[in-house]
Amino acid sequence: MPTISMFFGVIIRMYNTGEHNPPHFHASYQGYNAVFNMDGEIMDGDMPRKQQKLIAAWAELHKDELLANWELAMSEQPLYKIDPLR
Repeated sequence: MPTISMFFGVIIRMYNTGEHNPPHFHASYQGYNAVFNMDGEIMDGDMPRKQQKLIAAWAELHKDELLANWELAMSEQPLYKIDPLR
């Protein structure tokens, strides 16, 4: 699963193997793993509240890029890196 961004210890990944709907991305942080929708809302898994807020802010800033990567992922194309939260 390709890493598309990293910030403050959070690693954001997205499968690019014809992934299934709804559009989502995966985040991990110090042993926590969760799945988020493109609005940055947790769909599955567990993530500390502080990191959830950081991920939500990042997703808000990069929603268009996330959706573009999702389209690439659905057609099994290489994904683009997305700038980290600073």
